[in-house]
Amino acid sequence: MAKIKMSKKSTSIDMTAMCDVAFLLLTFFILTATAKQQEPLPVDTPSSTVKTKLPETDLATITIGKDVNAKDSISIFFGVTGRDVRKRTLELMAQKYKLSFSEEEMEQFALIESFGVPVQNLSQIIAMKSSDRNKPGFQPGIPADSTDNQLKEWIYNARIATSEIADKDLNFAIKGDAKQEYPSVKKVMDMLQDQKVNQFDLVTGLRGKDY
Repeated sequence: MAKIKMSKKSTSIDMTAMCDVAFLLLTFFILTATAKQQEPLPVDTPSSTVKTKLPETDLATITIGKDVNAKDSISIFFGVTGRDVRKRTLELMAQKYKLSFSEEEMEQFALIESFGVPVQNLSQIIAMKSSDRNKPGFQPGIPADSTDNQLKEWIYNARIATSEIADKDLNFAIKGDAKQEYPSVKKVMDMLQDQKVNQFDLVTGLRGKDY
């Protein structure tokens, strides 16, 4: 008996649904993505093979770098996670230095991740756009000398604010430039230890083991 040959038909797949899903996902990621803010004090962190991640909450970061406007001078920036913690910290600093900030200034300060100016000049920085505020060299750094150690007060009040709002201890990370001399970093370490903070992280850049 002769075999019956079936006629071959070309097959096609409708990709319309898949394209719709792809565009929906792309739109979702674009709308939900958060642009990384420019760092006001860029630093080149030392290399390390350690992969330990810093905590995402209840963390204060102290950044130490070179002041681009002054020779042989360092700048220190301070930042703490959590908008409520930032607002409460600013309230405590205002009480300490007998300053006044409006509610709008408080809300704007809560959006600033890191800053480096004397607390007396903070209103000027808050009123600026982030693109202008974060220009390298614009903020001179937080005073941390023996006559006006405002960094010590920011550390102290941020710890109080975190304890009041989150009922937790505040973690600390020091982010220093790889070319920065050790005494500058040790000065901040001593400041933390004076407040009984004996455990903190050093921020490094990841490199390969065979580097």
